[in-house]
Amino acid sequence: MTTLRLKSAAARPADRVLAGFKCLLFVACLLPLARAAWIVLSGEAVNPVEFITRSTGTWTLIWLLATLAMTPLRRFGVGGWPLKCRRMLGLFAFFYLSLHFLTYLWLDQFFDWAGIVRDIYKRPFITVGFAALLLMTPLALTSTQGWMRRLKRNWGRLHRLVYPTALLAVVHYWWLVKKDLSQPLIYAGVLAVLLGLRLWWRWRRPGGV
Repeated sequence: MTTLRLKSAAARPADRVLAGFKCLLFVACLLPLARAAWIVLSGEAVNPVEFITRSTGTWTLIWLLATLAMTPLRRFGVGGWPLKCRRMLGLFAFFYLSLHFLTYLWLDQFFDWAGIVRDIYKRPFITVGFAALLLMTPLALTSTQGWMRRLKRNWGRLHRLVYPTALLAVVHYWWLVKKDLSQPLIYAGVLAVLLGLRLWWRWRRPGGV
């Protein structure tokens, strides 16, 4: 009993540090949105709709890649905190993706559903972007502890959809950019490293891939 109390007392400072870090991370995840709002409201954005669309899309990709980076960070020995922050980063990726899509629906297309359907069908970069949204929606909806208990092992299988989602997001950005491919190449390179590490670790397990 005394041992359990000592362990509990030792865990409390670590829990407080983690809670504080998660609060800071929450604020940090909102800063890009606050910055975008400030730029638009101050009149600095030449084309506000395009700026909001690009900003929310870029930060969707950044938070999505940050989510995928949490497992490698843990594997590299930085402690267990990355996995405890992974869900928040994933939900923020979905939040920015929702804003990105809402900007397109509302400010770009003015809820012209026929035009939106034509866009999804005829413009490949919008097709893959919409596919990424469809794949990411069930991941966000089932991110709670309750869904983890309900789905059990199927929860892990379902959340592997994050890999094709990230790939589609990179392709969406790549096809959107017509001239300077430097940024899409950076995101593609980061994704290749994150997925490559996972394949390497899986290959090194007994039985291989």
